[in-house]
Amino acid sequence: MPLDRILISDLTTSCIIGINEAERHTKQEVVINLTVWADLGRAAQSDRFEDTLDYRAIKKRILALVEGSQFFLLEALAEAIAKVCLEHPLAEQVQVRVDKPLALRHARSVAVEINRSRRD
Repeated sequence: MPLDRILISDLTTSCIIGINEAERHTKQEVVINLTVWADLGRAAQSDRFEDTLDYRAIKKRILALVEGSQFFLLEALAEAIAKVCLEHPLAEQVQVRVDKPLALRHARSVAVEINRSRRD
């Protein structure tokens, strides 16, 4: 049976991210997009909060992680975000995209997108 999806779009925050000396001292904006796959059938039938994936709690945990982080690479930040998502018991799979706006001249953004599952 195919899984359902919860999407969080354009979650914007800031953190220390990058390899250059200046990037190691000043927080930069990052934009996070998530797709979390889960079986939401029980929640759809019961209409009970206890039966669903608490995306507000996931958002809070991600913001706490990111705002306190000091990663060099977007890849490592995306991996840490994926782990947070997969800690929720209903989450089976996650796609994480982390954008770093204005990271390159003449480009609006640079992004890393990863897919992880509970089976990885």
